[in-house]
Amino acid sequence: MANRHAQKGSALVYILIAIALLAALTATFMDNSSQQTTSQNTFNSVTELNSQINFIRSGIQECVLSYPAGDTTPAYAALPPTNTPYPLNPMNAYFTAAPCACTGATNNVSLLRCPGNPGNSNNHALVFGGASGKFIPPPPKLFQPWVYYNGSDGVFFYTRTDKTDAYLTSALAKLDDQFSECEADVITTAGAAWNMTTAGAGGPNCPANNMCFRVWLIAAPANIYQDAIETGACP
Repeated sequence: MANRHAQKGSALVYILIAIALLAALTATFMDNSSQQTTSQNTFNSVTELNSQINFIRSGIQECVLSYPAGDTTPAYAALPPTNTPYPLNPMNAYFTAAPCACTGATNNVSLLRCPGNPGNSNNHALVFGGASGKFIPPPPKLFQPWVYYNGSDGVFFYTRTDKTDAYLTSALAKLDDQFSECEADVITTAGAAWNMTTAGAGGPNCPANNMCFRVWLIAAPANIYQDAIETGACP
C-alpha cells in the first residue's frame, strides 16, 4: 500500500513538472510572438511613412522645378514672405479672390496648389488630385493626415499621432534615423502643445499628448527644433 502511495506521489510530481514546462514554453512562445508583432508593426509604419514622405516631397518639388518663378502677379508679390515658388498654405487668404475662391478648410497637404499654374492667377492648380493624376493615399495607420506649412521659419509638412502603442516611438525614431540632422525631427509633447514655429500660438503646433514627425523642405535661419542638440547644429 505504501509503495502504491509513493508511485502516485511520484506521478503527481511528474505531472506538475510537465505543467510547469508547458507554461514556460507557452510564455516564451507568446513573448516571441509579441516581439515579432511589434517588430512587424514598426517596420510597416516606417515603410509606409517613408513612402508617403517621398511621394509628397516629389509632388511639391515637381511643382517648384516646373514653375521656378512661381506666381508673378502683383497681388502675390505683395504677400508676406512665402518662400517662392513653394505652394502657399491652403488656407491662405490669397485664394479667396476670383477666379479661384478656393481657400482650403485646412492646411492639409492634399489641398496644396501649385503657384506656377499657367496664367499666374490665384487659381493655382492642385498639386494632388484628379487633374495631376497624383493622389494622396490615406494616412498611415494610427496617424493623422499630413499638414503643410509655408512661413517665415521655412517650409515643412508633418503628421501626428495621439496613440500610445509601444511600437510608435520606436518607428518614429527609426524613421528619423533615415534623414540627416535638421532634415526631419520627432516632436513629443506631454501636458501641453508645442509651437512648431516662431509664430508661436498663431502657427502650427504639435498638440498635447501627441508625437509629431516633421519633414523640412526649406529650413530658414529662424526655424526651431524641440531637440536642443539639433537646434545648436542647424542654420
